[in-house]
Amino acid sequence: MITQSGKEKSRLSRDDLMICDLHGVALDKECKPSAETPLHTCLYSLDADIGAVLHTHSVTATVLSRASGSNLALSGYEMQKALSGVQSHEESVDVVVFDNDQDMPALAKQVEKAWADGRFAVPGFLIRGHGLYAWGNSLGDAQRHVEGFEFLFACAWQEMLTKT
Repeated sequence: MITQSGKEKSRLSRDDLMICDLHGVALDKECKPSAETPLHTCLYSLDADIGAVLHTHSVTATVLSRASGSNLALSGYEMQKALSGVQSHEESVDVVVFDNDQDMPALAKQVEKAWADGRFAVPGFLIRGHGLYAWGNSLGDAQRHVEGFEFLFACAWQEMLTKT
């Protein structure tokens, strides 16, 4: 399921969702999928274990993505363990940052390439000036990852502010 285009994301109901195939084609021709559907379907196509993909536009993730290079390195935070595959705060977590592009299929191809190159150590990435994409085996896993990333981003942003 994916959100229909133009629906208010803060007040979603079941009627605001729709079903697409893995090419982003709506099964109900009366519904129009979100413009960002290619990024969602790309992730589902890359790993059969991905059961949910969430996308946020938080201020912190958006601003932090603009201040980062091609990766955002996080380390030393206990909350890193909220991300699947991370066992300790002592690990360095690299979050991939892609430049924003209005051509979503082209951006999806960049995600596919980064996946094939093994660049995803954690279940999420940032799009510069846009926001976070995070996924999990279930909706609960994806929500935990979003909450973990958003907490980590807020901490990293506060650290950056105190260093300037």
